Amino acid sequence: MNRERKTDFSLPNLDDLFSSQQERENGKMPEIKDIPLSLIDDFPNHPFKVRDDEDMLKLIESVTENGVLVPAIVRPKADGRYELISGHRRKRASEYALKNNLRCIVSNLDDDAATIIMVDSNIQREHILPSEKAYAYKMKLDAMNRQGQRTDLTFSQVGTKLNSAMVLAENTGDSKTQIYRYIRLTYLVPELLEMVDEGKMKLSPAVEISYLDEDCQRDLVDAIDDEFCTPSHAQAIRLHKEFNEGNLTREIIYSTMQEEKPNQKEKIIIPNKAVERYIPKSVPTEKRQDYVCRALEYYGKYLERQKLREAR
Repeated sequence: MNRERKTDFSLPNLDDLFSSQQERENGKMPEIKDIPLSLIDDFPNHPFKVRDDEDMLKLIESVTENGVLVPAIVRPKADGRYELISGHRRKRASEYALKNNLRCIVSNLDDDAATIIMVDSNIQREHILPSEKAYAYKMKLDAMNRQGQRTDLTFSQVGTKLNSAMVLAENTGDSKTQIYRYIRLTYLVPELLEMVDEGKMKLSPAVEISYLDEDCQRDLVDAIDDEFCTPSHAQAIRLHKEFNEGNLTREIIYSTMQEEKPNQKEKIIIPNKAVERYIPKSVPTEKRQDYVCRALEYYGKYLERQKLREAR
């Protein structure tokens, strides 16, 4: 009796993840060893921010008491140093805990395989900023597309020869369309991308704005600062349309942002008397709000540094 051949979609094991086909054939397994922190370089253009927050404080306490329980992943570099693939938070915590070495899995990975493992080991974090997803998805999708063009790949490296975006969607929980929407954020100027991360601008209008060129985006940044509001989805669609038709000007951007939006968040109003004695007279009136916001941001970072110093 003929039986249908079943396709194995089981997850790859550790050998598959952290060693190449050539290494497995030669019987060479990745080694685990303690590496001096001074010899470990961060992954180039690492998209995930290492924050000195409450979670970092807890990690520092854990590393201080127990060391690093889960080894980081590195690959050797030609100059005798190592490139960190997974474990940037563990490395930072080890530095704060005054450790000299970091327990690591050392594996010879090519650029694309290293990129995929770097993204996969971070993308499931509980708190991920839109900008982190955007650059992580772009890096992994580019790596998967390059791998798909090769003929020497094993199942563990790319899964199947399916469309890379579809494979990425199956592994992340975000749809293919949503993945491409996130990747569009990489076309935003830093000021606008920061607004998305801070929740001041939603994903949908941000995607529309990402199609504007840099000059128009910077005009929009100025209008947002001056009018104290961000574009709604409908306004962003209009700006995108005007840009595509070659009609978008600084004047149109400002007039759009000056429109009253019923769903705009209520402004926080602080009486001048409450803050004016803290603002130098040399600061122009139109720059005072920016001065206060930057002062609050600096104070918040100061408090975080204080907590970290107390934990050491």
